Formats: sequence, structure tokens, C-alpha cells
Amino acid sequence: MKIRPMFVVVCMMTVAMILSACAPAAAPAPAAQPTEAAPAPSGEQVLRLATTTSTEDSGLLDNILPEFEKLCNCRVDVVAVGTGQAIEIGTKGDADVLLVHARKSEDKFVADGFAKERFDTMYNDFILLGPKDDPAKAASVASAKDAFQAIMDTQSTFASRGDKSGTNSKELSIWSSLGITPTADMPWYKALGQGMGETLTFANEQGVYTLADRGTYLAMKDKLPNLAVVVGGNTLAENKDKSLLNPYGVMAVNPDKHPGVKYDLATQFIQWLNSVETQQKIQDYGKDKFGQSLFYPASAEWQAANPN
Repeated sequence: MKIRPMFVVVCMMTVAMILSACAPAAAPAPAAQPTEAAPAPSGEQVLRLATTTSTEDSGLLDNILPEFEKLCNCRVDVVAVGTGQAIEIGTKGDADVLLVHARKSEDKFVADGFAKERFDTMYNDFILLGPKDDPAKAASVASAKDAFQAIMDTQSTFASRGDKSGTNSKELSIWSSLGITPTADMPWYKALGQGMGETLTFANEQGVYTLADRGTYLAMKDKLPNLAVVVGGNTLAENKDKSLLNPYGVMAVNPDKHPGVKYDLATQFIQWLNSVETQQKIQDYGKDKFGQSLFYPASAEWQAANPN
């Protein structure tokens, strides 16, 4: 096959554009760091990513981040906490980019000027888990709201993350729809102040109910023999309660608020994360092991390329 000279020139120009996009930007004004990071090799930048425990506990980040680190000659330092805490970290300027899942809090983050824009990036769903004998008979109803009502009526033990995470916020919104604000005075309600993995482990060991994101549950399912899906079905498509949809957004911290953040690198990360190629990797993650995706692509780029 003959290679045309013009084709070679175009390829060389494309490679040059990708390399220049990931070249280190001019050094910003120094910012106070919450902890001392390990020194980076010469020429390597460090991107601080504040995200939820679900993206880490599911194994998604370990699967996709090495490609970005290699492409942009950088290291991504991940802080995996509840969404509420991740947003607090971003508010203080102690992160460059956020990947979280609590839409009202995300919109407020943008409205308050801590990010210029929020981007859809992926989604999965929440599911209600409980002991296999289902003492509240919560599996007999179709919605999480009705299941929560049954749990409260029977005073069956419920384990809450209690950590201001996106999952905790969703759980509290369901209680609120019933006119309930759970407190420590309710002996059946256990607010743990723990991440998703720890909460699932507790629920499994104690044989109690809890709300979880499906991705983390599937990743840990082999370690949770005492839990069953009570509301949500075996796949996202089977989930009859559409209010349990769980969208994730990504935001670069605004340099106008915190001049020390690596805004250019954060923007490159968002573009990479929402590219069709990376979105495909997100959709493929988990299929070989679990027979279904743990997360589903939702970026504008993906939607444009896959209109159906």
C-alpha cells in the first residue's frame, strides 16, 4: 500500500497537537496543600482528583487512570471520600478537579463560582440491599420509598453511610419524602459515618438493610453473601424505580477562586474523561466479570456519537 506524503504530514500534525495539549502549563502561583505530596519526577505534573468512594471501590479509576497519566506525563492523586467532603475539598482549593454524584450540591458549587461548568460524564443507579430473609418484606414493593416505609414500620435495622456522600444524600431524600428525618434516637437506624465499602461490609455482617450504588455492590458482591437486592432488580434496566438513577458530574475547580489549581490539566482531564474513547472504556468496565457495566457513559461527546 502506498502512503501519500500529505497523509504523513497530517498524521505528524495530529500527534504534535496531542503532545502539545498535554504539555505542562506555565507554573501557577503556589497554593497551600492539605498534605505533603510525594515529589514528582522531573517534568511530571500532579493532578489532584477529589472523588467518591464508589469510583475507587468499584475499581473503575484503577482501570482507566493509567492511560491519562501516560498520555499527559502526570500523576493523578486520588482522594476518595463522600461527595459532600469532596466538594468541601474543592471549595478550599485543595483539589484541581471533582468527580462526584450529588446534583444539587454540584449545581451549587458552580453557582457559587467554585467551578465554571459542570459536565455530565456517566451514571449508574442506586439499589436497596437487605438480608435474604427480608424481615420488612420490602421486596414486595416496587419503589424505594415504599420499601423505606416498610423498614421503618417494622423497625428493621437500616445502615446509613452517614457521611454526607451522594448515596447518603439520596437516602436522606427518600426518608424526607416520607416526612422522616432519621436520628440517633431511633434504635433501628445506624448512621456509620463510613464509605460505601465499609457500609456494605457492616450490612453484610449484621444482616441489615442499606442503600448502595450498584457499581460498588457488584464489585464487592462476592464478599457480601448475606445480602440480596431488595429494590432495583439485577440490572439497571430491571430497576423499576427510575428515581434511583445516579448521575455523576465532573468539574474543574475555578482558578479565579483558587489561582494555585492546575486548571489547564484539569480541563485536559475532563476532555479525556468525556471523550468517546474513554467513555467506551467506562461502558466496557465490568462486563467481562459481572455481565453488565458498572457505569454507563453520559458525556455530550458520547451522546453525539451515539444518538440512539
